[in-house]
Amino acid sequence: MFAKGQNVIQLMEELAPKHYAVPDDKIGLQLGTLNKEITGVLIALDVTDEVVEEAIRLQANLIIAHHAIIFRPLAHLQTDSPAGRLYEKLIKNDIAVYIAHTNLDVAEGGVNDLMAEALGLTGLSPLEDIHTDKLKKLVVFIPEDHLERVRQALFQAGAGWIGQYSHCSFNIEGTGTFVPEEGSEPFIGKQGKLEQVKEVRLETIIPQSIERKAIQAMLKAHPYEEVAYDLYQLDLKGRTFGLGRVGKLETAVTLRQLCEQVKQAYDVPAVRLVGSPDKEVRKIAVLGGSGSRYVRHAQFAGADVLITGDIDYHTAHDALAAGMALIDPGHNVEKIMKQGVAGYLQRRLQEKKSDTAVFASQIDTEPFQFV
Repeated sequence: MFAKGQNVIQLMEELAPKHYAVPDDKIGLQLGTLNKEITGVLIALDVTDEVVEEAIRLQANLIIAHHAIIFRPLAHLQTDSPAGRLYEKLIKNDIAVYIAHTNLDVAEGGVNDLMAEALGLTGLSPLEDIHTDKLKKLVVFIPEDHLERVRQALFQAGAGWIGQYSHCSFNIEGTGTFVPEEGSEPFIGKQGKLEQVKEVRLETIIPQSIERKAIQAMLKAHPYEEVAYDLYQLDLKGRTFGLGRVGKLETAVTLRQLCEQVKQAYDVPAVRLVGSPDKEVRKIAVLGGSGSRYVRHAQFAGADVLITGDIDYHTAHDALAAGMALIDPGHNVEKIMKQGVAGYLQRRLQEKKSDTAVFASQIDTEPFQFV
């Protein structure tokens, strides 16, 4: 059985929620419809004519890409222009295009985590905070013999985390009272009779991002027809998500050695270096895409070097004067997301026992040649 388009995107947005994106970023469904069965999903960095031909050949009717195909409102749609021909081919072949951009950059397991992990960085933290998950307290009343079932369902849904501690809850025993009225189908008791039941008041923490998932898990595990529960907004700060990553290598290396590691890890033929090749570095900042404006963020974070693309001439001079090393492997290193996202989505669809195939695009969309 093939997965529905909406269900595929639901899984994608569990990895990279749309609210992680920076304001005005062009994300989400950009062309086509999700109201159909998805025979195949092609994960791509860019949507080019060659990528569309690849999707047609693989019988993939959904492309999930990192870079948008529509950046600004269309004044017209002329099919004799390069963009118009691309849109026409997608529409004629019923291929939808969904974009996950800065939300995928920010996401755990997204572009920047993949870049950091490829270099073996540990102790990761965001280079720039973008989103802080708000915390809520869930209070639910459960009959004693169903406490563990409900509690474990909540924990499996992601509830109960306080900092680096998981499975956090507080439990108070008490007595619940209720009268099942006409039309009810009580799990305990009889219609019209006052019931007194030994119950446990369970309190736990849930991040707002998983609120719906946690509540659904709790309701499914709870035996009552009508579940009594409360949600309270908290002032406590939850987990912070952001662009870029800062981490450390296990041992210090020279910039020359790091450049070789970058070329191998990101599958690029060359990099540009700002700084002395013999300088030893250990604390590393990485940021996929264009990162010129994040040099100061990297300095403030105490990084020895920033690895990012599209470094301009004047930014390079300013960094050199400030003693900040830069490695520019190009914008195209974001292609690391293809295998990462394809692997994630394939696993999730297999869990759902879906026949929908997932492919990582084999098309190299690097526009530059190195001569």
